[in-house]
Amino acid sequence: MEFENILVNQQENMATVTINRPTKLNALNRDTIQELHDAFKVLNKDKSVKVIILTGSGEKAFVAGADIAEFSDFSVKEGGKLAAKGQKLLFDYVENLATPVIAAVNGFALGGGLELAMACHFRVASDNAKMGLPEVSLGVIPGYGGTQRLPQLVGKGRANEMIMTAGMIDAQKALSYGLVNYVVTPEELMPLCEKLAGKITNNSSVAIRYAIKAVNAGFSTDTDGFDKEIKAFGECFGTDDFKEGTTAFLEKRKAHFE
Repeated sequence: MEFENILVNQQENMATVTINRPTKLNALNRDTIQELHDAFKVLNKDKSVKVIILTGSGEKAFVAGADIAEFSDFSVKEGGKLAAKGQKLLFDYVENLATPVIAAVNGFALGGGLELAMACHFRVASDNAKMGLPEVSLGVIPGYGGTQRLPQLVGKGRANEMIMTAGMIDAQKALSYGLVNYVVTPEELMPLCEKLAGKITNNSSVAIRYAIKAVNAGFSTDTDGFDKEIKAFGECFGTDDFKEGTTAFLEKRKAHFE
């Protein structure tokens, strides 16, 4: 796959997607959002890809925000369409992707950048990372899911403080908040993400897909998460992966999932 604004590298069972706009600190514009959607769609259909790592090019930024120049003159209607399309194409799409996505936050993750990291299934940060939602300082609010996902991850009070002050937090505070799972040096960031990805690839991709759906259902206002879990649990019993996993356990050997 060749794109103008992103790089895609696939090795064995994992793929790395790198947002590659270093002169713009990897800011998200409409073309980049579309390219990311297209890349995730292709990778998700590829059964050989069991994990995707998402990161930014260079050492300064994961994604420093949205490309403000693109929408500074938008009307109310255009602004609403911008948020709706972006959420559908990328942010909600990533959150509900059947293939796990790990965000390797390698610097600034601001505005749409933090919203993109939060849409991933979990996050690992380098110790130079800075995170925040500065939108209210521009007279707008987070529009790519930030007001919804941040409270889910760090709690309502901390989310309100971050949004209302438009301030940044460092990687250690993000770790203490539960916004990221690990903080490591920049040199250790990708190796750790690849190590975690390797652990994921050892497990059943079918079961992981069901688990992602069940976990997300618990945060949906119109879905019974427990009911979703029960149905997903039952459906696992009809899969080849369940047969292989349980047989391997009883035979005291390592399972080999396709």
